[in-house]
Amino acid sequence: MSKCSCEESLHSSERQSSWWNEYQPYFWASFSAILLLSGICLEMFRPDLFKKELQWIVYGVAYYIVGKPVVWKAVKKLFTADLFNEFFLMSLATIGAFVIGEYAEGVAVMLFYTVGELFQEAAVNRAKRSIESLLKLQVEEVQVLEDGKSFVKHPKDVQPGQIIQVKSGEKVALDGVLFNKHASFNTAALTGESLPVDKEKGDEVLAGMINLHMLAEIKVSRKYEDSKLSQILNLVQEATSRKAKAQRFITRFAKVYTPVVVFLAVGLTLFPWFFVENYVFNDWLYKSLIFLVISCPCALVISIPLGYFGGIGAASKNGILFKGSNFLDQITRIDTVVMDKTGTLTKGVFEVQDVVADNLEKNDFVQMVAALEAHSNHPIAQAIVKYAGDTFKELSIAEVEEIPGHGLKGKINDNQTILAGNEKLLYKFNIPFDEKLSMLSDTTVLVAINGKFAGYIIIADTLKEDAKIAIKALYDAKIKTLVMLSGDKQIVVDRIADQLGLDKAVGGLLPEDKVKEVERLKEEGRLIAFVGDGINDAPVVTVADVGMAMGGLGSDAAIEAADVVIQTDQPSKIVTAVKVGHVTKRIVWQNIGLAFGVKLIVLILGAGGIATMWEAVFADVGVALLAIFNAMRIQNFKFVQM
Repeated sequence: MSKCSCEESLHSSERQSSWWNEYQPYFWASFSAILLLSGICLEMFRPDLFKKELQWIVYGVAYYIVGKPVVWKAVKKLFTADLFNEFFLMSLATIGAFVIGEYAEGVAVMLFYTVGELFQEAAVNRAKRSIESLLKLQVEEVQVLEDGKSFVKHPKDVQPGQIIQVKSGEKVALDGVLFNKHASFNTAALTGESLPVDKEKGDEVLAGMINLHMLAEIKVSRKYEDSKLSQILNLVQEATSRKAKAQRFITRFAKVYTPVVVFLAVGLTLFPWFFVENYVFNDWLYKSLIFLVISCPCALVISIPLGYFGGIGAASKNGILFKGSNFLDQITRIDTVVMDKTGTLTKGVFEVQDVVADNLEKNDFVQMVAALEAHSNHPIAQAIVKYAGDTFKELSIAEVEEIPGHGLKGKINDNQTILAGNEKLLYKFNIPFDEKLSMLSDTTVLVAINGKFAGYIIIADTLKEDAKIAIKALYDAKIKTLVMLSGDKQIVVDRIADQLGLDKAVGGLLPEDKVKEVERLKEEGRLIAFVGDGINDAPVVTVADVGMAMGGLGSDAAIEAADVVIQTDQPSKIVTAVKVGHVTKRIVWQNIGLAFGVKLIVLILGAGGIATMWEAVFADVGVALLAIFNAMRIQNFKFVQM
């Protein structure tokens, strides 16, 4: 046999083994169900053939298939001094049913319990797949340069000292230092500033920065384990470890509740001997077994954590990571949302906002400036070129000179000298202009032609596409107050606040000032959610009742400090996070009400001898299944997409 055939045979065997491991529990549960139904049919239609010995075999095998794992867990917990648990209750009730000859009921209880566990596992796996899909948004491969050749590798396989290549528009996957001469990066996620940063050879480049221009080569300085991707993976693994109040209550409740019902069941079996004339032990034992099955807290123990886990999965399906189910509860109580500006409500990229020309047609002025700026790769220059369109290419441009830190100089149509840059450029060439222009809120490109000031172009960061919709939706979601805090000038902050219709906006703040603002709001009795993305936002994210970070481009510090991470960087996802919290909370409390209500009714009927083991099965496993299906609805809930 060829090597290829051997490998194919091996892979085929592995696939078959994987398939069997996944579906084996369903096969055995189905086989047990067939035996149970066969036994019931034989009892009903051919009781003459279905003697007690045969019943023991059929029902015994059916019980062994589904009951062995549960009984074994009960035995193991016995050795850890954990006697009163759901496995002990199920084992005691079903074995007792066999003792008094109620074989079908005993198998049915264990079978339906097993089916409930399978449904729970399926729901959890579905939620896990939703969470895993969130991670696919992260960088999964990098180009590594070795011996002059480029190879694709996973970031975890890249070692410090190796060179990685990052194309224009790509996110840097690992921390390092710039290896080529120069490059420009969008660093809004790390600094909170909307201006791009030019890097020279040897300068530090951090994971999360976006390369804006030509191919960049970066010498890796830290391992993958220390990168943002590794941190996100850890957050996912820890996401379900922080329990909500409802979960903690049920855990404590079950520890007290379980021994109480066991002693009540013993009392229900023995105490009637003192008060009932025609006392029959088997009858009262049967009632106590029914009582045990009904009282088993499976529906609560299973469905409540599953409800919160489903909420975490539904959120991740929408690009939102809750670090624990307690934050799903907490987000439903917030009444004030405080947001950073750059990278949270705005894109952190430049677009032309206004053009003012002196003694020139506006269009001609733009075309001349664009012809010069086309010779630069700077984001500001590119914004002007994009705004101008293609007609500037008809102009002749020569002797273009880039003056670092100042701007550009060149000649148009061989006879006009044009300058485009900041105020330092005009000072350098002794060109007078209105100095108030240097105080404008946004980035201003000043232009001079033939030694005279010719006009200016205002370029500014722009709102994210869904920012206005998000603000309206937050008000619709009964959030009382919306506030924006920023390090930018107040005039810039006021302009953005007016566009969005915010209640309050404060600019010129340092990170510690933002903390003070949030603490002041909390002193007024408000429950605060703060949304930010940069390192400068990490302190205030920690102080807020619910800290939220923009995780697609957000800094490691902000993501680490946050309770909720929005992977898509969309402000509209803030509303989705609130809605997921409310839906999860509603479904969890529906499950609690359903479980307690049905169990209380059937417990009373069981103690009075009215309910049979079949009603007990419904009160326990049936309610658990209904609660599981209800919890699974969270995964299918259609949250409004902005």
